Parts: sequence; C-alpha cells; structure tokens
Amino acid sequence: QVQLVESGGGLVQAGGSLRVSCVASGSIFSINAMGWYRQAPGKPRELVARIGGNTNYADSVKGRFTISRDNAKNTVYLQMNSLKPEDTAVYYCNADISPYMDRFRNYNYWGQGTQVTVSS
Repeated sequence: QVQLVESGGGLVQAGGSLRVSCVASGSIFSINAMGWYRQAPGKPRELVARIGGNTNYADSVKGRFTISRDNAKNTVYLQMNSLKPEDTAVYYCNADISPYMDRFRNYNYWGQGTQVTVSS
C-alpha cells in the first residue's frame, strides 16, 4: 500500500511565504514523478507544478513557486513565495509510483490535501 501525506499548509498574509511537503510511503519500487495540484472552492482541480523528467509550472505561479524533490526521502516540496489571495486552495500531492508488487506498472496516487489560505 502506498500513501502520500501532505503537511505545511496554513494561513499566511498576502506577500508571505509557505512551504508544503509531501512524503510518499509504503511498498515503493520507484517514484517516477511527483507534483502538486490545487482546488479552490467552486473551481476544478488544476496543476500547480510537477517534477519528473521535466519540471512544469502553471503560468500563474511561475517565478513565485518552486518545486523540489528529495529522492532519498521520497519527498516533494513546494516553496510558495509572494503569495496572493487567489492562491487560496486545498493543495494536493500527486505521484506516479511503481509499487514493489507490480514494479513494471505505473500507478497514480493522491494525498488527502492540505489547506493553504492567503489573506489580503
């Protein structure tokens, strides 16, 4: 069983910074990509940033957010700077993982989400 657990969300004022983390645990053979999505009330879930063979960012966060990964810890981070009220959302960790039980296949996993609230 593979789990993704996020941490680090919270309340911050506009212009401030926050870092969220996500740890993957369980019977993991390899992690092929990790990323962050977010969902604001009444809006669809959207990609924020993803790191794998390439690194991709949503246009709305380029230059403000940085995604990084610690492979030894099976952890992905999202450093969020110059936060804006429109960044308020639940942030979800997402990963493409090959488990030991089925190491030649890629499965997509989601975390439970962490709330990020930016006040104006």
